[in-house]
Amino acid sequence: MKTTENYLEEIKEIRKIMEQSGRFLSLSGLSGVLIGIYALIGAYITYRIIYLPPPSVFRKVFAGDVVYQLITVAMIVLFVSFITTLWLTWQKAKSDGKSIWNYGSRRMLVNLAIPFISGGILILTFTFRGFYEIISPACLIFYGLALVNAAKFTRQEIYYLGLSEISLGILAALFPGIGLIFWALGFGVLHIIYGSVMYFRYDRPSK
Repeated sequence: MKTTENYLEEIKEIRKIMEQSGRFLSLSGLSGVLIGIYALIGAYITYRIIYLPPPSVFRKVFAGDVVYQLITVAMIVLFVSFITTLWLTWQKAKSDGKSIWNYGSRRMLVNLAIPFISGGILILTFTFRGFYEIISPACLIFYGLALVNAAKFTRQEIYYLGLSEISLGILAALFPGIGLIFWALGFGVLHIIYGSVMYFRYDRPSK
């Protein structure tokens, strides 16, 4: 006969299965590393755009072509990052025998998209109105809020990544002259660290 401990173990196992069924757990750690590399490349290109030739002097006035160059760089980094994440996540879900489009992934995307899209619209609005100091902190803060909001439907590491992004965004707002450094740290270095942790914790084949 089953003992009370057996029933408790079964209940815990059922609860674990139910929790996992509502969460998307096929995020790829390698995609996080690659996103960080893309961001660092984008930050370097941005640095070369907003600083005049040596000796490096920060542009006081941003002409229209410079603004469009910066937006183009940001859009390319975002697009390549999205495609990389989608492809590697699909590959991981396939290898795990799971679907990339399920209840957990839908809920995660909805919760991620609301702060992400609304923040993007706000950032573009202020950019075209010439409030460039807000770009770096707003990018980090809204992205962090999106991650925190989506974390309850995926890995817990996403939550801590989101908090870290928000913290860097606040620092970028306090020190607007070096916002690009905080941007590179948040989207570049933090993603590489996060992706490495995810890879060694969940993706690397066990021996």
